[in-house]
Amino acid sequence: FGTSILTDSDSFQEVVVKIERPTYNKPFLGGFRNMSTGVEFHNAGSQTKLKKRPDKGIQLFCKETQTVLEKNKMQQTRNTTSTQMTKIGLYVSNMSDKLISPGKYFTAEEYHKRRLEAVIVLQKYFRRWHAIHLVQNLMEHKRLRLAQEAQEELRKKKEKEEKLTREYDRKLNPKTKEDFELLYHDVELWMQEETERINRTLTGAERKAALCGLLEQEAQLIACIGRHKLNANKENQQKAILHLLDKCAQPRRWKAYDGKITEMDTQDTLRGKELLEIYRGISTKDIPKDERADVLLTLRCTVKEHECKLTQEIVALIDREVDLMSREVKDCNLEGLRKRICTLFLQYIKIPKINPEVAGLLKVPQDPLKLYKNVYFCHSCENYLPSTEFPIPANSRTVGRCRLCYQLDNEARRREAYLKYRLILENLRKSEADYQDDTKIVFLVQLPDMQYLTENIWNCQSALSACSDLYDLVMVRWDKHHEWSPWNTILLTKEEADAHLKLCNLQE
Repeated sequence: FGTSILTDSDSFQEVVVKIERPTYNKPFLGGFRNMSTGVEFHNAGSQTKLKKRPDKGIQLFCKETQTVLEKNKMQQTRNTTSTQMTKIGLYVSNMSDKLISPGKYFTAEEYHKRRLEAVIVLQKYFRRWHAIHLVQNLMEHKRLRLAQEAQEELRKKKEKEEKLTREYDRKLNPKTKEDFELLYHDVELWMQEETERINRTLTGAERKAALCGLLEQEAQLIACIGRHKLNANKENQQKAILHLLDKCAQPRRWKAYDGKITEMDTQDTLRGKELLEIYRGISTKDIPKDERADVLLTLRCTVKEHECKLTQEIVALIDREVDLMSREVKDCNLEGLRKRICTLFLQYIKIPKINPEVAGLLKVPQDPLKLYKNVYFCHSCENYLPSTEFPIPANSRTVGRCRLCYQLDNEARRREAYLKYRLILENLRKSEADYQDDTKIVFLVQLPDMQYLTENIWNCQSALSACSDLYDLVMVRWDKHHEWSPWNTILLTKEEADAHLKLCNLQE
């Protein structure tokens, strides 16, 4: 509200006065009461607000809140006890009393000394027990380690013997290209040794005669290897045919999200399986005549489904064999006829219209336009071959000779055996693929490059132990944090390679 204040002798000034109504009850500060009228008068307090101290950002405590008042007060226990003594008119028996005499005073130093001695005794026995158990554990670990090392040595020895036996069997009964490479390599080593011996021991006409005899022996060995190769080619050809037909009969496979593999047979795979069973039946030898007749009848019904010149020829051959079997002709005389039936039926199976699954497995595509893609000319054998038949070294700029020409040249002149280097290269590529760091160089290196690295750079031996058995050697990264390359590699044994790859800092 407004009020007037006298400022001078005759002038007034209007002043606005603000009254703040407190939200709390006023405290009673005392007062008095008029005895005559009964009116109570209270002492008034200031209506001005108290000034607050500025906030310092920390919590303050006054002295009174930190002071604890202590007070001593006597308390009387609830249980009252008393002692009865002998007096006039009262007898107290002393039959159960004990006479206690004070012993020697036991000081704190003696007490702690006694405890320390007891602790030392306990520690001695515990340490003895711990040492016995530690020695027993060490002895047990040593025994297990020695047994494991002996078992590992025995395993290595047995594996080496099996490897030598397997290599001897491969040379005795060669079947694959690697087996014949080993044979030609051994022939070349034998020729070099014999030539060196003849040149060292003989001279003149005797030397020429010995070299001529050596050349005849080499020709006989090469002819023998050639006969083995013909037999192996027949077996491998039959295996390749069955492998091709087995691929046509394989069901569709895919992996689900939970890792399970699901298989599904389609009409095409069922057709391939049916043709595979018929081919196995007609190519089986030494079976009874009635079973052979049933197989031929099934074959006749199968090929009759598609009328063409090939089926007519197959049916004619089937009728001829049935007629000859009815005339009691021997099986040895029917062998050529049965081979013709197998060959014609194989041609029948390889027709994509009859066996749709074989379309993607044939080397020669059915569409002639596809023959013009990725086909190159070999200047050695003068054949047009797909790009997969040409080995491409890392430093080549043009397409050279095909694989068969390289193999023939190797058998005729150098006679190198790449089996051991192939194993080293396969192990290296497998280990590099496990790193999953997008390495590329190792997949460009070919067998001649690996042979050059092993023979000329590392001298066919381990860099640490000088082990020269190529079957036990592997090539690994020198610095495992960088991809493999000819300048970041080292040749070691398998155990040394495992220890080398465990190193974290090569400089130390």
